[in-house]
Amino acid sequence: MTVLHNEQADIQQQHENRRMRDMTNAALLADNMQVSGSHYKDMPIQPWALMEMVLTPEEFRGYLKGNIIKYAMRAGRKEGSDDAGKAKHYMQKLKEVS
Repeated sequence: MTVLHNEQADIQQQHENRRMRDMTNAALLADNMQVSGSHYKDMPIQPWALMEMVLTPEEFRGYLKGNIIKYAMRAGRKEGSDDAGKAKHYMQKLKEVS
């Protein structure tokens, strides 16, 4: 009985660990974050989610790459804007879709 109980406890712990890992990974997805405000996250659908639906995968990756270039080049030049953070956010999304 003890062996069975221990196995059940181990299985429950594995499920809980997996659930916590999945929740943590979901929180780290680019879609669940926004740099500088919440204006996109407050929308019923985020603009890049709509773009991902209507563009081909190649076009969408190009859109992401273009924004990475734009924000990386603008970083440190626009007061009050976290352009480096935005570039990093687009890089994360590009990794997720590539």
